[in-house]
Amino acid sequence: MKAGFAERDITPEPGMEKPGGYGKAYHNSNVHDACKIRASVFDDGHARTALVGIDTLAVPRSLVQNARDKIEQACGISPDAILVGASHSHSASPLGMVQPGEYDHASPLVQRLAYELSSCADLRYLKFVENELVAAVVEANDARVDVKCGVGSGYEDKVAYNRRFIMKDGTTFTHPGKCNPDIVEPAGPTDPEVGVIGAWDTDGKLIGCVVNFACHGTTGPGGTSADWIYYLEQTIRGVMNEQTIVVFLNGACGDVTQVNNLSPYNIDFGERSARYVGGRVGAEAVKVLVSVEHGDLVPVAAHTKILPIQRRKPSSERLRRALELVQRDQSEVDSTEWTFAKEIVLLDALIQKEPVVDVEVQAIQIGPAVFLANPAEFFCQYGLDLKAGSQFPLTFPVELANGCVGYVPTESAMGEHGGGYETRLTSYSNLEVSAGRRIVNALLNLAGQLTPGEVPMPPKIEPRKTPWSYGNVPPELC
Repeated sequence: MKAGFAERDITPEPGMEKPGGYGKAYHNSNVHDACKIRASVFDDGHARTALVGIDTLAVPRSLVQNARDKIEQACGISPDAILVGASHSHSASPLGMVQPGEYDHASPLVQRLAYELSSCADLRYLKFVENELVAAVVEANDARVDVKCGVGSGYEDKVAYNRRFIMKDGTTFTHPGKCNPDIVEPAGPTDPEVGVIGAWDTDGKLIGCVVNFACHGTTGPGGTSADWIYYLEQTIRGVMNEQTIVVFLNGACGDVTQVNNLSPYNIDFGERSARYVGGRVGAEAVKVLVSVEHGDLVPVAAHTKILPIQRRKPSSERLRRALELVQRDQSEVDSTEWTFAKEIVLLDALIQKEPVVDVEVQAIQIGPAVFLANPAEFFCQYGLDLKAGSQFPLTFPVELANGCVGYVPTESAMGEHGGGYETRLTSYSNLEVSAGRRIVNALLNLAGQLTPGEVPMPPKIEPRKTPWSYGNVPPELC
């Protein structure tokens, strides 16, 4: 078996937009740590696949498609076998939200709302990242060496929390306020599994690893940053090898962040929080890396499928009210009310051009492990459903992969007692209520077309009847 790894620095320049909200925000000259593309290529001698992590809020589908075509031309890796996942750092690269030209078909009012008053991707930066993505995968492919790989998972349950809560009145709130006395219980689960694949060269050096864990990148350590993923990388490198390339692929964490709403302590954001989350997840990954048996993770295989999924449409009355609201002076209107009125107007314009969204689902197998990827901010319960329904010994859900379709909540979250931020109808999040279940079923179908490989195990010994000569005596009292 062969594997190769590479990374590229894609730190945005001061003045570029910093996505993560529905309005404008910008990077300044304060760079906490470099934003990167980290690429891995696994080769079983018959097929190759690339797993790529990008420090960014989200990655647009068009960028991934363009890069895949160029990678195939450059080194022959099939586009279906290339997974590109966004880390979902809110302090990183301007690849989302509104795309260049996305609203050129719309009215001047809509164009102003989209391009002047919303978070936008940077056209020059999009091209730069596309080229660097291609270069990183080609470099990783060219860097392939003979390796022994290990795969396993650990458990970290002290850093990630569901942010949605059932309240005493039966409704569901997102971030209801820390220690709110009206909280009854969390409205959804977390996923404490830390999935890890490591690759060691013939000298026994860890040249790279892939880590999968479900948590928003919202600690905000200060300035431009990969967020807590930086400290994940630093922790692994500090123990294993300073040159190890750490590819991070985020799990199903649409409703999971580092914020503990049940804790009275104000420690959820900033440098301390980033170190805490990244350090603990990194330490658990190290425990896995030093525990797994080294061997060949075969076979390598990949399948993809496109699901056409309709957008939810706002009512004509709601659209009318939204249009009235966004034409008023913002100083006269509640900021939240104005923001989501703007989003309804933008969504209506999107539906006129693209009422149905192509949602790519992907299964990539590396021996006994399967990565099940989708482009949504996927609710954690769906990730657990994928693990429960998969026949693979190790199943690693990956969200915000190969595109972005916004939040995909569970059907219960969209029901009578649901609600909360993630269920809002916006230009970002708008797929039909059944989208999550359809994505889960399609991914399990893809996984079912693959045959799991064997998890490497240590050599066994023959049972011995002869005890150790030092220890085969009764107590010697005199």
